[in-house]
Amino acid sequence: MSTPTAIARTAPIAIASRKPRNIEPLIETPPSNLTSRAQLSASMSSSASGESGTNVRSRKDRPCDACRRRKSRCVINEGQTSCVLCQFHTQECTFVQSPQPRKRKLNTEGKEESIAKRRSPDRADERRRKPTESSVSSTGATNSLVEDMANIGGPTLLKRTLGLQNDRYSQYIGPTTDFEPSLIDLSPFDPQDESLLSRGTLRKVSDVDTFLMLPDYNTPGYEHAVEDADAIENIVAPHGPALLELYFRIIHPNFPILQKTVFYEKYNRSYREFSPPILAAVYILAINWWDHSEELVNVPRPDLRELERLARVTLADAMYRPKLSTVQAGLLLSQRPEGDQWAPTAQLVAIGQELGLHLDCSAWKIPPWERGLRKRLAWALYMQDKWGSLVHGRPSHIFASNWAVQPLSQNDFSDVEFDENDSIESAEYERGRLLFTQMIILSQILAEVLDTFYTLQAMATVTAAGPQGTHLVLQLAKPVQLKLKDWFSGLPACLRMDSSTATPNMSKLSSTGFLHLAYFATEITLHRRIIRSLSSPASTPDTKPALDPYILHICRSAAKTRLISAMDFVNRLTSSHLRSFWYFASKTNFALIGTFGSLLWATAPGREEAEWYRRRLGEYRWTLGVSCKGGSGEGGGNQRLTEFAMGMLDTSTGLLKALPEKPALSRVGSESENLGRSRNRSGTEGYAFGSFGTGPAGGFGIGAPRGDGSVGSYGDVSAGRDGEGEGSFGIGMRSGLASPSTSVSSSGGSQGGYEAYLAPAPAGYSVRTSHEEGY
Repeated sequence: MSTPTAIARTAPIAIASRKPRNIEPLIETPPSNLTSRAQLSASMSSSASGESGTNVRSRKDRPCDACRRRKSRCVINEGQTSCVLCQFHTQECTFVQSPQPRKRKLNTEGKEESIAKRRSPDRADERRRKPTESSVSSTGATNSLVEDMANIGGPTLLKRTLGLQNDRYSQYIGPTTDFEPSLIDLSPFDPQDESLLSRGTLRKVSDVDTFLMLPDYNTPGYEHAVEDADAIENIVAPHGPALLELYFRIIHPNFPILQKTVFYEKYNRSYREFSPPILAAVYILAINWWDHSEELVNVPRPDLRELERLARVTLADAMYRPKLSTVQAGLLLSQRPEGDQWAPTAQLVAIGQELGLHLDCSAWKIPPWERGLRKRLAWALYMQDKWGSLVHGRPSHIFASNWAVQPLSQNDFSDVEFDENDSIESAEYERGRLLFTQMIILSQILAEVLDTFYTLQAMATVTAAGPQGTHLVLQLAKPVQLKLKDWFSGLPACLRMDSSTATPNMSKLSSTGFLHLAYFATEITLHRRIIRSLSSPASTPDTKPALDPYILHICRSAAKTRLISAMDFVNRLTSSHLRSFWYFASKTNFALIGTFGSLLWATAPGREEAEWYRRRLGEYRWTLGVSCKGGSGEGGGNQRLTEFAMGMLDTSTGLLKALPEKPALSRVGSESENLGRSRNRSGTEGYAFGSFGTGPAGGFGIGAPRGDGSVGSYGDVSAGRDGEGEGSFGIGMRSGLASPSTSVSSSGGSQGGYEAYLAPAPAGYSVRTSHEEGY
């Protein structure tokens, strides 16, 4: 068998750090209008004609059959009878088949045969029996399709990419593997920073980071990749372009984990250039907004079940040859309300580490757009892990000690394209970028909450503190609460729910709802731990409580305020919010509000307070039911967004039926006043609790009571911003829903001293106290 012509190598060097090269083989971003197939073909033809003497075939303008199927450049070196890629794949180089039409349709018979193959259990057995080849000629070190594209000089963004090559995948070489970093530097690297070894091809992206490049064709399922892509495209044909338009209009601005320009460049050439699972995942998510396209609204929807089946099967195949598209597909499939599972998240984190997503790629010798894409994808993986840890109650897989990804900057969103003269479109893209960035920061605060309060070690420490456990929890909670306060007060105006630009009109979709819901979920997660610490196992109805009643009162008042604000937020969501893109954790975050209310109900000291929580939870369930209908309105794709929360609320309140009857407390008002007069007692100094309070170091400060009588506002706390009427959702923002009974925003305060010590609510959802339903 003949082998590809080797590239001249530099001489070996001594064991030492390699001197950094100043030459950085990166590309200049081409104009976006130079990505058509005709222009790419013209570039390839001009490049081939310029290589005199290298292509000696008589049919120089015609690719061989195999290269035509692969849509690859066909090159025959001087003195050879087979092209380079046919030699590489050890197959016969023939010129028998005729060119196929541009519009390829799978015949029904072929599709049925393909599906039968996919469902056959023998295919998996065949994969396990398939031997893995490893030789110098099988590595494809110097004949990568992407390297061919890098040499043609044509208008492609795929030059020198590391994580999106069509025929090779990368494995990060860590510091403790069988590859010794000092020995790696002994290897002769060519001008493309690659070195051919018998095991694979080394690719150096910096002085310290090296990857091993391996060929795709040795991996299970590779031989079915084109067949799978055809089957996926055939399911949605001829509506693929319309679905892409939906995806990049509704989902991508709020969850930018794809590179739009690269995606369209590849799609304009052929959908076969995509890894099948990413193609399926984009289509699956876009179908949720099928009715938002004038082109699609009146035509039947594709077979979503078959599309999801192909996505699952092909994603399992892709994990054997992981690329950036593998992580992208997994993250997109997890954004479906029913698509999130913990085990796949663990797999995605492992694949991300294999691809080096946990590293700082700021100075890597890769295209600039890939640096930005890697950072966005890395932080999306971080969010998936942290929010998955919350909603599933499992330990996180990502640790700060092994996370070097830098914060996102505006330059990391290089594929944002819009008409600068269109102010509305420009604002939409800018809001999406800010939304994604702020969600990352909030996820980092959530990670701190989980690490501080919910690890096994943290929970054991509080338990070991005994009666002082609550004091310990409050001391640990103060810095986190201040970070939450600073995060919210620093939100850009366009992301606030009371912003007039948040929903320009009812026909526009706004995804800011999932960001605010995530904020409430983080607050609730913190307060759940505080409420749990209030009950001492040693306390009984006949013994004096170990905890000071004043601290108990403050903590429960602050928790109640968060619950009221969260319920009020859900009550005021409009259809423009409900029909937009929601982050995968949102369905559980809706449920956490009800779970928190059930916890406060269960731990209420008296019958009147428990009854109040029972009524509020009844109203919240009604709100969730109406929100479910709002999400499935005309053009909606979120029919099941709040169904999970309703079911979980029914479960938690059903468990409360087993609670023993609580005693009646007839003198709550006077007791509260007595608690208020005792606020200066030395035993409670420094533990007054409030998110905006300032107090002695080491404890919580009391939030000062507002002059208008409300318990706080969830927004700008400067004078005049939040005093526009008690119980309002924000300036100029009308309620999306109307409660069948008393609004949760205008009820639920107790008397006397209760108001003075109630911690400020998150601002923007001002909560008014009342004496009507005090307990």
